[in-house]
Amino acid sequence: MKFLTRSAIGLFLLSLTLGILLLAAGQIFWAVKEAQENPAAGRTPKERMVSVNIDTLVAVTATPTITSYGTVESWRSLELRSSVAGPLIELAPEFRDGGIVTTGQMLFKIDPAKLETAIALAEADLADAAAEVADAASALVLAQADIDVALGQQELRMQAYERQVGLRARGVNTELDVEAATIALSAAKQTLIGQQQAYAQAVTRISRSEVALDRREIALNEARRSLVDAVVNAPFDGVMSNVSAVLGRLVSTNEQLGVVIDPAALEIAFRVSNNQFSRMLLDDGTLRRSKVRLILAYGNGQIEMEGKIERVGAEVGDGQVGRLVYARLLDADSSVMRPGDFLTIEVSEPPMNEVALIPASAATTDGRILLLQDDDRLEEVTVKILRRQGDELIVTDVPFGRRYVLQRSPQTGAGIQVKPIVPLVPVEAGEAAPEPEMIVLDDERRARLVAFIEGRENMAAASKETVLDQLAQPEVSLELVERFEDKME
Repeated sequence: MKFLTRSAIGLFLLSLTLGILLLAAGQIFWAVKEAQENPAAGRTPKERMVSVNIDTLVAVTATPTITSYGTVESWRSLELRSSVAGPLIELAPEFRDGGIVTTGQMLFKIDPAKLETAIALAEADLADAAAEVADAASALVLAQADIDVALGQQELRMQAYERQVGLRARGVNTELDVEAATIALSAAKQTLIGQQQAYAQAVTRISRSEVALDRREIALNEARRSLVDAVVNAPFDGVMSNVSAVLGRLVSTNEQLGVVIDPAALEIAFRVSNNQFSRMLLDDGTLRRSKVRLILAYGNGQIEMEGKIERVGAEVGDGQVGRLVYARLLDADSSVMRPGDFLTIEVSEPPMNEVALIPASAATTDGRILLLQDDDRLEEVTVKILRRQGDELIVTDVPFGRRYVLQRSPQTGAGIQVKPIVPLVPVEAGEAAPEPEMIVLDDERRARLVAFIEGRENMAAASKETVLDQLAQPEVSLELVERFEDKME
């Protein structure tokens, strides 16, 4: 009995298998026959279309900017040095790094004890020199008196000589008397010469004593000046930097104790390439003193200021390229800016008319972009790149009004048919968002979409349920339908 049952089951399964095989063979036969009789009935492969973001080339007036980086410098600073040697006996409370000082404020003071002693010695030397001048003047007066006496003696000797000569002529005296008168006259002349030499020496002594007196006066003034230099005051309102002074420290002459910087006298030094520098010149070759935008970064924020180009550096410098340009800060805030701060500088160039602004991703390095033809096939043209501004390009020699691809990709190229996607226009504040375009689906198209969504295993259940609910509505968003139909291809 069991054997008969098993045989019946086996016979049934064999018959069922043969039936299925015959049915499949029939389906294949009729499909091949239909394809031979009607070749056009076969499915034609559909060209795959790539979705691309597009925009329209519009003529605009663009203002290129040169971006560089520089540091803040102060064109008014003073090194505070000690003009005299000695211990520091007094320091201002603000005489430290970051201290704010005002004009005329005492900054530091050197011990004046030795300087006061030097002044006293210089005054004593001056008094001694003055006494020497007076003594020399008295000697000059005496020398002049000696000359007057010698002149009188010479006059008397001359008269005696003449009298002896007259007597000799009358034969009253002898030759011996005339000779004695001659000798006496010569001695008187010799005495006069000696007194004149003494007078000349007295005159020279006065000159030397007066020179010595001048030197003593200069020394006294220098000593007094050194006493004044022992106290150093602030030359202008500023901020202290590089302070190395300590109370009680023994400082030497010309030793630097600090630097005072005027925070209101700030400028920016930044370097540009030769190509960028050429765009900062006027037609006559002079530097265009245009305004610049200065950006100081503070953590996650930034402070923007305004400056003006003032001059260019005198030399390039060893190992440097380009040009060093200086810009003066306008209305700088001394509480924010400090020398040494690192800034971003943006220099505006003259405006460019009849140009287009496109993303840098839309063009190759040599300026080739992709345009859309009427049938949405791509066409490649070459434009002239004038400037590169961050993620944008300023280009010319472009067909204004034509549509172009915003981002090139390996899948896009000349002759490829694409599906253009127009970027959404940003909604202004206070305006209502544009309503999405809605369409009515026929049953067959709706069924295909529902089957595709239900068959997506990698789609989240919540997202799948939301999309199926939208597809069940009488009207469905065109953007939603096209998005999933692109994935079905």
